[in-house]
Amino acid sequence: MIYHDWIAVLHQLREKRQSCVLVTVLSDQGSVPRDSGSKMIVTAGQSYLTIGGGHLEYQCIAQARAMLLNGVSAPHTESFSLGARLGQCCGGKTTLLFEPLLQAQPEIYLFGAGHVGQALVNLLSTLPCHINWIDSRPGQFSRVPEGVVTLQPEEPLDCVAQAAAGSYFIIMTHHHPLDFELCEAVLKRGDFRYAGVIGSQTKNQRFRYRLAGRGVESDQLARLRCPIGLPDVKGKLPAEIAVAIAAEIISVYQQQIA
Repeated sequence: MIYHDWIAVLHQLREKRQSCVLVTVLSDQGSVPRDSGSKMIVTAGQSYLTIGGGHLEYQCIAQARAMLLNGVSAPHTESFSLGARLGQCCGGKTTLLFEPLLQAQPEIYLFGAGHVGQALVNLLSTLPCHINWIDSRPGQFSRVPEGVVTLQPEEPLDCVAQAAAGSYFIIMTHHHPLDFELCEAVLKRGDFRYAGVIGSQTKNQRFRYRLAGRGVESDQLARLRCPIGLPDVKGKLPAEIAVAIAAEIISVYQQQIA
């Protein structure tokens, strides 16, 4: 696909919550591949538009991707002489502006690879998010969507402790006591973006009573989603439950970028 409109490209990348670097020709002297104002957009895996091709463009793409990899957020300018040292024969000089446009993608920790977990991870893998799928039982990850990270820790609570602030936690293991321990650890962290536990209203009431007894603050308990998923999405089939949960996750991260 050929892109001519850099604003349209940025819009599409924002819709996908995909980080990029906008490279702009600020000034040009002498013979150069492209005039001032020319732009190129670089993501981790693709580039759009052009600043003239050749080794200059190759080097700028590599530099932009290094910025993305290292999480650089500050823009900067750099001047290039288009001579033999750069592998170009133009002989002119150009100054480029590198502007990182970072889109934070939700970091999701999904505990449990049962029937609902498998249905849910297939949906979440199509969304702009990073997924960590956790289950200590052997043989649970028979089908793993591309891009999903699977973890089989001896102690799943370690994954809660290691997660970054603002993470999303979805708890649906095969063992209610483990659900409770994970839920307690997440709520006591307090820096989560989303915390949800699968279960009935009875499980919800029991967990909230016990969590309060364990010293979990009322404001954190109020943020717990249990039963998990949008209530308007009905049904008890794994796929139906997965749709309800995915819809709730989408509603939360869309509020964050609104």
